Amino acid sequence: QEEKKQLTLKVEELERKLETTSAQNIEFLQVIAKREESIHQCQLRLEEKTRECSSLARQLEMAIEDAKRQVEQTRERAASRERIAQSKMLDLETQLSRNKTELNQLRRSKDDAERRYESRLQDLKDRLEQSESTNRSMQNYVQFLKSSYANVF
Repeated sequence: QEEKKQLTLKVEELERKLETTSAQNIEFLQVIAKREESIHQCQLRLEEKTRECSSLARQLEMAIEDAKRQVEQTRERAASRERIAQSKMLDLETQLSRNKTELNQLRRSKDDAERRYESRLQDLKDRLEQSESTNRSMQNYVQFLKSSYANVF
């Protein structure tokens, strides 16, 4: 009976370890879900910035066309309006340049996040596989103990 009691305690301990491992697995899955959501948010921001850059490029083209029409109307008005348009164009180009820089930074950030996510995901997969292997090993040991116990009694 003492042996049976020890085996029962070992089985209970192994079951607690299994529950702990399951809880850790759930935590890891939650971490992965959060990372995926973060990557998704980065992708949405990247798409938004891409649309904004396209809009700014169209605005720039419209400003250039406007400046050309004004030049055709009169030389005096064209000169002042051309300066305004060039100022506007410079601002838009500066903003476009900033947005392109930000877009590149977001892409790099997204790529870095994906690399970190992939690395973490692989690490979690490896740990999960190791945990499952340990679980199988423990289950085999429990089976061995059960069959040994059955053989003894």
